[in-house]
Amino acid sequence: MILRFFIAVCALTGLLLQPALALETTARSALVIDYNTGTVLLSKNADVPMPPASMSKLMTLNLIFEALDDGRLSMDDTFRVSAKASQKGGSKMFVREGARVRIEDLIRGVIVQSGNDACIVLAEGLSGTEAEFAKRMTQRALELGMTTSNFVNATGWPDPGQEMSAADLVFLATRLIEKFPQYYGFFSEESFTWENIVQNNRNPLLGLGIGADGLKTGHTEEAGYGLVGSAVRDGRRIIFMIGGLDSALARSTEAERIARWAFREFEMKTLFKADEPVDSANVWLGATKSVEMALTNDIELLLPLESLNEITAHYTYIDPIEAPIRAGQKLGELIIAVPGSDPMHFPLSALTSVEAGGFSERISAAADILLRRIRTATSGG
Repeated sequence: MILRFFIAVCALTGLLLQPALALETTARSALVIDYNTGTVLLSKNADVPMPPASMSKLMTLNLIFEALDDGRLSMDDTFRVSAKASQKGGSKMFVREGARVRIEDLIRGVIVQSGNDACIVLAEGLSGTEAEFAKRMTQRALELGMTTSNFVNATGWPDPGQEMSAADLVFLATRLIEKFPQYYGFFSEESFTWENIVQNNRNPLLGLGIGADGLKTGHTEEAGYGLVGSAVRDGRRIIFMIGGLDSALARSTEAERIARWAFREFEMKTLFKADEPVDSANVWLGATKSVEMALTNDIELLLPLESLNEITAHYTYIDPIEAPIRAGQKLGELIIAVPGSDPMHFPLSALTSVEAGGFSERISAAADILLRRIRTATSGG
């Protein structure tokens, strides 16, 4: 049996135009992902811990949503407002000391109004003290795989021990969208009124017509201006974080620019269909002389429109393949290379079964080998 390793290369022409250009951002750190595919569209210092400011309130909300989900809390439960909570500075819901406030109202106070007081009421109500709640925040973050997060308070109030990375914030935002859809609608509320005080949502992307529906802004002197956002357009959702901007205007401008870029410059493409022949391989000692190979699943990728003609695909397999061969048996791999990404590998499988050949096929194979040897000897090879 003579084996040869076969590699075929096919250019995916007609799909893209020019090499993709990485987007430059003035943010100190940034991460943009496509929610449906998990594709990273932009990354800058994404794993570097930084002060998260009020964006860390997303972790406070995660613990509250988990408590609601497992029945420890209900939306109509109430927590008492402590002196510490009512006197906390910064952004406020303006809850009064001694009052009892519904969980739902506190959640809206955190999300829409970024209320530090509301965060402390929730933290004390669930864990007794804000410090104990912060310990649970850190513990839960580690359990979820958020290895660059540490919390010392529930609000994001400046503290050297309070830190998160862009990667952890985007992971957390993804979790809130995926695990708690029943509460996610609060993030798109444009205003919330408490005690006759109307406050608008601090998310500058809501209402711009780009499909934005969350999540949270943040600002301290050390952290700069940041935002964890998400938007949906034509069935595609993006989730992103930008941090370290020098003004609220720079934050809103950069967030909108990045969101529009992510929707405009990337598109889902079906490159190959399942069960459609990609190539055929020769069969050794089989009832038939060849077998067609195909993919078991469609290959759909989110691709940068400006580099489509730089994408290549090739497939590898051993040729010939010895019978018997069963339908669905892996025979090789299709490898797709996209500029700026690691090669992606997809199995190639036999479309049909091939039984082992009978006596005549084996005689024919033996004759082929003998003929090749005679030709080799005659040519002096």
